[in-house]
Amino acid sequence: QVQLVESGGGLVQAGGSLRLSCAPSGRTFRVNAMGWFRRAPGNDREFVAAIRWTGAYTEYADSVKDRFTISGDNAKNTVTLQMNNLKPEDTAAYYCAASTTIWPFLKRSDQYDYWGQGTQVTVSS
Repeated sequence: QVQLVESGGGLVQAGGSLRLSCAPSGRTFRVNAMGWFRRAPGNDREFVAAIRWTGAYTEYADSVKDRFTISGDNAKNTVTLQMNNLKPEDTAAYYCAASTTIWPFLKRSDQYDYWGQGTQVTVSS
């Protein structure tokens, strides 16, 4: 069984930084892209950032562009999300996801095959 495990969430003041990490456990599988989504209470799940190994392509939601940076290790299928200048509106449960398909763009949740359980990020004002 494939599992993704997130770590690095927590409580931080506005303007602070956090670093989220995601790594697979269980059996190995071929990954072509990994991404982060988030869900705040009462809201739908929304795309945050993604990275595709082919072409080292990255994609960001407008709300986090220039503040968040996604990076990853192709060989280990791990991904990291560096979040700087955090705002209270970034408060949400953050979920890691992995896709086994090569997509040109990566913002849709149905493009991903595996998901983590989520890690909570809370930003106080």
